[in-house]
Amino acid sequence: MSGRPVPSRRTLLCSAAAVSVTALGAAACGPGGESGVAAAPTAPVDLGAESDVARGSIKLYREHNVVVGRAEDGSLKAFSTVCTHAGCAIDRLEEKNRLVCPCHGSAFDARTGEVLHAPATQPLEQLSVGARDGRIVAGPGA
Repeated sequence: MSGRPVPSRRTLLCSAAAVSVTALGAAACGPGGESGVAAAPTAPVDLGAESDVARGSIKLYREHNVVVGRAEDGSLKAFSTVCTHAGCAIDRLEEKNRLVCPCHGSAFDARTGEVLHAPATQPLEQLSVGARDGRIVAGPGA
């Protein structure tokens, strides 16, 4: 024998349970949460009618992971709504133009993409955006 104590059955079972719970917790906190990994547009995406975003307002396009704001001067600005902390899709636009991530509570300013609340430390990715034939188009090449 090696001289080392042999772990008891109880120690082995408790260790196995702890490893299983840790793995399950890590999977639940991974990018995209339960809905899978979120992705920003990789090509121009038609978001809808230009009139959907009035001057001074913001609209969240959950199905495309994009938020678009229109300034008072009529210019458009868009950001990916994929959280820069863990890659979850941000699905909530609250009062005062706050985008809130459902996974860990990071919050961002929907007008600027800047971080308002940790754990995220990087701003949202800004996307190209424009209007074509009365439609809002966002994403690379827009």
